[in-house]
Amino acid sequence: MPALRGVLETSLYVEDLARAALFWEGTVGLHPLVPGDRRFRAYDAGGASVLLLFLRGATQETVHVPGGSIPPHGGSGHLHVAFAVSSDELQEWEARLAAAGVAIEGRADWPRGGRSIYFRDPDGHLVELATPGLWRNY
Repeated sequence: MPALRGVLETSLYVEDLARAALFWEGTVGLHPLVPGDRRFRAYDAGGASVLLLFLRGATQETVHVPGGSIPPHGGSGHLHVAFAVSSDELQEWEARLAAAGVAIEGRADWPRGGRSIYFRDPDGHLVELATPGLWRNY
């Protein structure tokens, strides 16, 4: 059987791209991969991972790109995304979020030794920062 090599892209759907960009670039510190447009933003989420932000409702039709097409997609409700962080930087992340006025909504200490903190982005999506030891493979 062919092997999967990881999750390449994760998508969140937002009401206001400018507001979302301020949060993800300013508060979280992500770097854009391509110039944004009226429909989406793409961010380097560490390693070979990409966070895509789509304007809610802007992905309901097929998009034609050079070389092919992208079928319609979307998401509703408050979604969840987790980012891997190093154990020795988790406190620094907590301080950065506190300085930006972002409340930590939850915490977890995992049986394998990992730790997680949870907070919300401006659209209410649940964001997790997790240290190694959360999963058997992380």
